[in-house]
Amino acid sequence: MKVFVRIAAARGGEVAMLHGSLVALITPFQGGKIDEKGFQRFVDWQIKEGTHGVVPCGTTGESPTLSHDEHKRVTELCIEVAKGRVPVVAGTGSNSTAEAIDLTRHAKKAGADAVLIVTPYYNKPTQEGLYQHYKAIHDAVDIPIIIYNIPGRSVVDITVATMARLAALPNIVGVKDATADATRPLDTKLAISKAFCQLSGEDPAVLALLAAGGDGCISVTANVAPRSCATMHEAWRAGDAKGTLAIQERLMPLHRALFAETSPGPVKYAVSLLGHCAAEVRLPLVEPQAATKERVASAMRHAGVLN
Repeated sequence: MKVFVRIAAARGGEVAMLHGSLVALITPFQGGKIDEKGFQRFVDWQIKEGTHGVVPCGTTGESPTLSHDEHKRVTELCIEVAKGRVPVVAGTGSNSTAEAIDLTRHAKKAGADAVLIVTPYYNKPTQEGLYQHYKAIHDAVDIPIIIYNIPGRSVVDITVATMARLAALPNIVGVKDATADATRPLDTKLAISKAFCQLSGEDPAVLALLAAGGDGCISVTANVAPRSCATMHEAWRAGDAKGTLAIQERLMPLHRALFAETSPGPVKYAVSLLGHCAAEVRLPLVEPQAATKERVASAMRHAGVLN
C-alpha cells in the first residue's frame, strides 16, 4: 500500500501526507533501562505486519519519563531500523518551546520524515500562546509538523480557528486529533483550504474521523494488532465500508481494554503477552491490576491476536 501522498510545500520542497495505520510505539524497558534490541525487533515486526508508519517517543512511548538523551536515542533507533520502509514521525513535543525546538532539530538531523508535537501541557497557554509556540518551532526547523491536540492530557484545546491559522504555515501539514469530537474533523476540513492531514488519536473514534474525510490513525491498538489495524484502513481506502466496520467491531473491546487503566500500562502488558517486551513501565505508572490484565487478555482473544 502506498503510504505517501505528495503535496507541494511553500518552501519549494515536498512534504509527506500520511494516511493509514501509524503506530504510537511503546518503549520497552528491561531493568529500568531501554531495551534497545527489543525495541528495534518490535519496530521491524510492526513494519512486517503492515503498519503504515511508526511514531516513537509519544505518550505511549513514555516520553515524559525518558531523559533527553534517551528520547533522542529512541528516535535514532527507530529511524535506523525503519530504513525508509515506512515514514517515521518522531515525537518531539514539550511544554517548553526551547526544548521542543531542540528535540525537533535532533529528529530532523537523525532523518525523521516528520515530527509530532503535542500541545504544551501544564502551562495552559492561550490560543495566541499556542500559535506562537508552534510558529517558533516551525520557523526554527524545516520539517513537516503534525500537531497533537489532546485536551485530556494537556488541558488546552486548539480551536478550529487557531488550527486554520497554524495550517497557513507551510510546514504544518496535519493534526493528530485526540478530542474524540466527531464534529471536529469536518469543521477543520472546511476551515482549511490546503491539503491537511487529519489522523485520529483515539482508536474507538477512528471511523467517525475517516467518514468525515480524515486520513488515518496514530494508534495505540496497533502495538498489539498491527495487521488488523492496517487491514482496516486499507479496506476503507478500497471503499469497503462493511469490511472496515467488521474489523473495528472486532477491535473495539481491545481499544477499550487498553485504556482500562492509564496507558501505556495495559498496552505494554498486552505486548508482553505476545512476547515482544516486558510489561515494565516507569513510575509514576505501574503495571495493571489483575482484573485489568484479564480484561486485556480476553479482548486480545476476541480480536484474534492471542490464542
